[in-house]
Amino acid sequence: MTTFLPKEVQAGLDAARIVALRKSSRLRVEAGDDSYRVLRLWSDGFTVEADVVPPLRGLVDLYDGANHLYQCLIIAADAEGGEMRYDFKRSTEAHDRAPLDFYRSPDAPIALLGKD
Repeated sequence: MTTFLPKEVQAGLDAARIVALRKSSRLRVEAGDDSYRVLRLWSDGFTVEADVVPPLRGLVDLYDGANHLYQCLIIAADAEGGEMRYDFKRSTEAHDRAPLDFYRSPDAPIALLGKD
């Protein structure tokens, strides 16, 4: 049995896989003012559509819907099967508030009530 597929069949399979990934992913990457859908994400990188997304480089932001997940410094790795893979040089988790510069006790009061 042979594992050879004609180029047309392989291209059709790659296109169908990308369409399925595009429909199932809520992730997006923002570079400047532009936003692009992320097909797959793992601990040290992500992929986007090679034909749709221009070459990305530098500092980008990763979002899951409206939630800001990471601010990343990326480099292009390689293109394969209609996907462009990017690797993280640095990936910093985004927070919704500034970090504290002191220890806050878990049982500390939230607010003080005044005397009336």
